[in-house]
Amino acid sequence: MRNGVSASAVSLVPGPWVLLIDFLCDRFPRVSRADWHSRLLRGDVLDAAGLQLGSGAAYQTHSLVYYFREPAPELPIPFEEKVLYRDAHLLIADKPHFLPVMPSGRYLQETLLVRLKRKFDLENLVPVHRIDRDTAGLVMFSLNPQSRGAYVALFRNRQVQKNYEAIAAWRDEIALPMTLRNRIESSDAFMCMQVTEGEANSETYIELLERHGEWARYGLSPLTGRRHQLRVQMAKLGMPILHDNIYPTLSPEWPVGVAPDFSQPLQLLARTLAFDDPMTGKARRFESALRLSMPTAA
Repeated sequence: MRNGVSASAVSLVPGPWVLLIDFLCDRFPRVSRADWHSRLLRGDVLDAAGLQLGSGAAYQTHSLVYYFREPAPELPIPFEEKVLYRDAHLLIADKPHFLPVMPSGRYLQETLLVRLKRKFDLENLVPVHRIDRDTAGLVMFSLNPQSRGAYVALFRNRQVQKNYEAIAAWRDEIALPMTLRNRIESSDAFMCMQVTEGEANSETYIELLERHGEWARYGLSPLTGRRHQLRVQMAKLGMPILHDNIYPTLSPEWPVGVAPDFSQPLQLLARTLAFDDPMTGKARRFESALRLSMPTAA
């Protein structure tokens, strides 16, 4: 691990390559030969024992090579995460809006995982579940590979009670509380999901927590975990979550190098997580310290 980022691995399969650099250029065509040459000289490419491989290293079939990504410069996300709990097995973090959980695309250092690994030198840290980059609130991480499967199974077996809050428009014709079931599938638009006909594969309990004129604070308790489930379902009801830049209308992604509008965070918060700890049998409940902002006017 370097600066919070673990090395990536690539297997050297049988092939015509004589030198390692030849294989790397074919395997990763977006990286130039000159770039790979520089990385090899810097010690950014290692063998399975962690030893540096030079630019003239021979290609060794059926071995593993580790390399470190070279990310483009990232704009800082000016919000800090907080660690609410940590023991030998778990870490519970309170994630701010706009911060991705995992490295992806243009985000590497400015992700919750890498920030935590770098700050606490936790090479084995792995998220047990994820929430959207735009969503704030609780994220559970595993610290111990031996117990990780037990915590992953909690989510797989729907043994974690997850409660969210959202700010959205008030509609008199929507009777609450309600349990909403529908079928959510991928759409033709990149990243977007949609409600379709067919057997329901998503379920959320929706209740009113507070009304303030034309706006309301809703409690959302998902039983299932479809991608963008809460955002899709609220938009389908005609109550899209405040400042949602995907549902019901997809806004263009901010250009590389241009900061998003940090003044309008999605008003969706992963508020609580509750479960019986598989290691101790103890009932656990965690609550985010973050709060959503109710509009003062329409």
